[in-house]
Amino acid sequence: MRAERVDHPVDHDQAVATLRRSYAAVPPGEPVRLAKRTSNLFRPRSVPSAPGLDVSGLSGVIGVDPEARTADVQGMCTYEDLVDATLSHGLMPLVVPQLRTITLGGAVTGLGIESTSFRNGLPHESVTEMDILTGSGEIVTARPVGEHADLFRAFPNSLGSLGYATRLRIELQPVRRFVGLRNIRFTRLEELTDAIAEVVEKGAWAGEPVDAMDGVMFSPGEAYLVLGSFSDEAERPSDYTGQDIYYRSLRRRTRDVLTAYDYLWRWDTDWFWCSSAFGVQHPVVRRLWPQRYRRSDFYHRLVRLEHRHQVAARVDRWRGRPARERVVQDVEIPLTATAGFLRWFHREVGMTPVWLCPLRLREPAGPGSARAWPLYPLQPDETYVNIGFWGSVPIAAGAADGDVNRSIERAVSEAGGHKSLYSDAYYDRESFDRLYGGQVWGAVRDRYDPDHRLTGLYEKAVARQ
Repeated sequence: MRAERVDHPVDHDQAVATLRRSYAAVPPGEPVRLAKRTSNLFRPRSVPSAPGLDVSGLSGVIGVDPEARTADVQGMCTYEDLVDATLSHGLMPLVVPQLRTITLGGAVTGLGIESTSFRNGLPHESVTEMDILTGSGEIVTARPVGEHADLFRAFPNSLGSLGYATRLRIELQPVRRFVGLRNIRFTRLEELTDAIAEVVEKGAWAGEPVDAMDGVMFSPGEAYLVLGSFSDEAERPSDYTGQDIYYRSLRRRTRDVLTAYDYLWRWDTDWFWCSSAFGVQHPVVRRLWPQRYRRSDFYHRLVRLEHRHQVAARVDRWRGRPARERVVQDVEIPLTATAGFLRWFHREVGMTPVWLCPLRLREPAGPGSARAWPLYPLQPDETYVNIGFWGSVPIAAGAADGDVNRSIERAVSEAGGHKSLYSDAYYDRESFDRLYGGQVWGAVRDRYDPDHRLTGLYEKAVARQ
């Protein structure tokens, strides 16, 4: 590979050797975890007694090949650092998940999505090969074809239950300096889904090309589709890292423009809209809140502190307020069922806003066949809409914590959709294995982790181990 030097060269071989030594040091029978500083998971987990795997040297970009439009990247590299390395070459990953500290390895083993997914699919579909530390302690190089193709296909959505990626080679795409945006309002959800179908088919809307597409629903009668077009020319771009808040602009502006960099991280500054839970959207608080802390990873640390100490829950009890159920989910719904699901969600759950991100798996002719992802089996010829909702709801009298999430799981299944596993899940074992490729997962696990040292997928996602 013709890899150019990056700003912070990494000793990849030494980092992998350190990882393998730390894995060998985990006593048999003890759970295996990564020792990492940040996490975008919302699943509470048991606390392991053994030290985590040392991945401290696996957070860099090994090299970028501008001619081949590929990059070799370590598994713990964040998209923030990856984008910094590729933008200098006028390139970006085919899909850049919306939060800065999501890692490339995490987006592949745990899924990721963003506004280019209507044509580029999910992050794992732009991976051409991976080095994976397996449960047997070996490093294998998995590709779409060849000896380890079974591991390559089963790795996406395995959540570390089949191993950990130490190096990934990914495709890149050209990107221009700016992204022009059209914020299109819809008062009927069927009109919005019709517009998505047209953009997917034509790659354009109203005669203008579309390079990126997502949206927001505030209510069934007020939803916005945001269509982005890459450009090298623009008037003065907007800045949503200061006092202005990005999602609010959709209601105020029919057109907008951002630098490519600010567009990629437009949702991170306010963690979509979740920064409001910390008062950060209040004008006075926002002026006093240091800009370096207007980041999703900082808000997530605050959430973890709350989960640990339950300060807000104790205050609610003192005030006589009902306990709350956490409802933090991303679900993929077929486009034809999206309007109905959104109305059901608005009526039964009532959280607002919700994020909308159209998705279509890449054509099966690519290096990662769209028909080869058994642990998250979306249909290759189907358009889906990722619907993201993040917050909490009061637990109704006579109800139990988890009831709302269970009702969402049932509604997603009835709509023919799938649910991401980064947050709470309540499936029974039989349903889980049917929905998430349990038979394939079990066969691959037996081959690469014969002693079953790694925690199983169901145990991670549902049993919270």
